[in-house]
Amino acid sequence: MRAVLQRVLNANVRVDQVVVGQIERGWLVLLGVEQGDTVESVQWLAEKTVNLRAFADDHGKMNRSVLDLAGQVLIVSQFTLAGDCRKGRRPSFDRAAVPEEARKLYELFCNQVASMGVRVERGIFQADMQVALVNDGPVTFVIDHP
Repeated sequence: MRAVLQRVLNANVRVDQVVVGQIERGWLVLLGVEQGDTVESVQWLAEKTVNLRAFADDHGKMNRSVLDLAGQVLIVSQFTLAGDCRKGRRPSFDRAAVPEEARKLYELFCNQVASMGVRVERGIFQADMQVALVNDGPVTFVIDHP
């Protein structure tokens, strides 16, 4: 499981030009589910997402989590994070989980983050989405489940 966390001042996701999810300050999470990912992968990554101290404290140090600042999280599924571009000119998606399994783990991730007390918005699984954001910093992390 791979996530790209972008610290944002605001973000939204649209499907057919309709906003389906939007947040103010917090994380935009692009989530890629790979073969072999499990419930434990989801729990580990959700815990990391909610508790990662990458927001400024009163002294400007990255010392606060999204939970600490009552921030929000917009979670968007993105199977292309499982893409492998090392060979040839066309990415391979052999590592991506099959859609049925990926959907279950994506939904579980969204619910797990919400259960930790963070407001969660989401995209629509397998939809063609347009994501807009104002990256704060910019601060961006790529997190892979070990």
